[in-house]
Amino acid sequence: MTESLLAFLLGVLQGVFEWLPISSEGNVAMALTALGRNPESSVQLALFLHLGTAMAATVYYRRSIVEVLETMPEWRPRTAFERGTAETSFLAIATIASGVVGVIGYALLEEAVSTLSGGAFVALIGFLLIVTGVLQRTAGDGESDDDGDGAGAAATSRRPTAFDAVLVGALQGLAVLPGVSRSGTTTSALLLRRYEGEQAFRLSFLLSIPAALGAGLLVALDAGGVPNVSPASGAIALATAAVVGYATIDLLMRVVRRVAFWGVCVGLGALAVVGGALVVAV
Repeated sequence: MTESLLAFLLGVLQGVFEWLPISSEGNVAMALTALGRNPESSVQLALFLHLGTAMAATVYYRRSIVEVLETMPEWRPRTAFERGTAETSFLAIATIASGVVGVIGYALLEEAVSTLSGGAFVALIGFLLIVTGVLQRTAGDGESDDDGDGAGAAATSRRPTAFDAVLVGALQGLAVLPGVSRSGTTTSALLLRRYEGEQAFRLSFLLSIPAALGAGLLVALDAGGVPNVSPASGAIALATAAVVGYATIDLLMRVVRRVAFWGVCVGLGALAVVGGALVVAV
């Protein structure tokens, strides 16, 4: 397989998997490992591809981004989480928390993957996919829990808080670990905090834009450019991820609302754990 074809296929995978709560980074990294790449280069390239889908999300959510920016002149510290500027404050604080946790997580990840064999790395991704699936299952149960009177405590659209911002931001930072789904983790956390589903998805994907840009740029700076492929192949991969991502986001977001992806995560994770363990044993 030529490098250009590989770059195109990786862009397609990233453009589709980014919107599904099954860890695009983990699945792309597993694909690269299966093709013989070492774990460290697989993770770097998988993270770099987030730049492409960040561009797609920016275009898709352009109106929401403009709305957030329009509230900036009204922002004041004492009224940061009052109506009108609450989402802006949430996104800003969550992005900071995500950045701090993400940078620390990336440094620890580099140390860990440099010592792992391909099989052990795949098994680790599988374990984290299972954890992600269990969290999504818990959030799904919580969404339909009742409060004891049989009426059910339905989630509603609510005003974000500083606690929610720090919690969701920190969890998003942990998604630098391959196998931890960024969208699955952050959306599940918001659902568990009793946010309405549509609002949870919207906040999660708005928050993904600075995080994805930051992750891609961090890898590019660490690698001194496009990691582990030629600049031309890197451009092909990013362009493909951006185009496919924009073309599929609306459809796949609807699919996510109707399919129990926690089971997909657990199933993929179990296969990865078993496959990785067999490779290590051999």
